[in-house]
Amino acid sequence: QVQLVESGGGLVQPGGSLRLSCAASGSGFSIIRMGWYRQAPGKQRELVAVISSGGSTNYADSVKGRFTISRDNAKNTVYLQMNSLKPEDTAVYYCNVIVDHGSGHVRNYWGQGTQVTVSS
Repeated sequence: QVQLVESGGGLVQPGGSLRLSCAASGSGFSIIRMGWYRQAPGKQRELVAVISSGGSTNYADSVKGRFTISRDNAKNTVYLQMNSLKPEDTAVYYCNVIVDHGSGHVRNYWGQGTQVTVSS
């Protein structure tokens, strides 16, 4: 089993910045991919950014150039630096981790979600 603990959400004015963190803990797993998704009221959950174990990244078009995803493999932690925030970035942000528990047993885990509100 893998536990995910998220932090860093909050209220910020348009143009401001926030940094989200998500730490994975547990035993008997190796991380394949880490990332962030978000869900705004009345909308489907959507990919924000993901980073593979090798460091390759993928971003939603709406956040390219403003958000940066990174990871600390030693700490099993993924970060999302969000700059130039816009009101349309307001959503609950969910950490997502795909792990291999061995013998090809791959599982998908979600964090509890952290609220990001961009408003003046």
